[in-house]
Amino acid sequence: MSPMIENSAGSADQAGVNDYDGFAEAYAAETEASLINGYYTRPAILNLAGDVAGRRILDVGCGAGPLLESLRDQGAIVTGVDPSVKMLDLARQRLGAGAALCQASLGGAPLPFPDGAFDDAIACLVLHYLEDWKAPLADLRRVLAPGGRLIVAVNHPFVYKLTYPDANYFAPREHSEEYTFSGQNAVLTYWHRPLHAMTDAFTAAGFRIAVISEPHPAPGAHELFPDVLKEADSTFLCFLFFVLEAV
Repeated sequence: MSPMIENSAGSADQAGVNDYDGFAEAYAAETEASLINGYYTRPAILNLAGDVAGRRILDVGCGAGPLLESLRDQGAIVTGVDPSVKMLDLARQRLGAGAALCQASLGGAPLPFPDGAFDDAIACLVLHYLEDWKAPLADLRRVLAPGGRLIVAVNHPFVYKLTYPDANYFAPREHSEEYTFSGQNAVLTYWHRPLHAMTDAFTAAGFRIAVISEPHPAPGAHELFPDVLKEADSTFLCFLFFVLEAV
């Protein structure tokens, strides 16, 4: 089927681009139970995380907090960071005033946590906003305890080639996409990088690649979104998921 890229963004910032403060409420409402977010990305992350009871988990680019809420409900000790003040306000409304949330982003100052503070970190739909992954991945590796996991979801590089067939797949390239979130227009800017550039960056940062996943939508998605998922066995290609182990 056609590549899926709509509603694909997580909450992140790239040097002033992708300012979620301007459409935080519209984005949160649109993606709460959407196919791409509610029935694909979040279920895939939770499945890869497995049993999280008692684990200290950092969600980088936590947005309005739906993933944090699910992890907390499963017994995790959760912390969220996001560059968007309005997204963090929505997350506090969801999680309660005492939630461990702070304003921070990858690609800027180091994350405000000591070394080895977390058992898991999640970068869900965040890294694809960044041109350079070296410092962000090093910082994520720093805040993980030895043997900790980094769970990543990024735009699938093959979807970029399907969307832009004349583009050079092997050349990193900045590109922007237009979206409509709950009737509000927004433009988000990404960096494409080929698969080998992703895996090279992960290993250079001190991670071992444990899982590469191309999941199917969650149960119930075909019934709720029949116009998109017209056939139960149709190919669904959207994001690429990784589980990385700190070594």
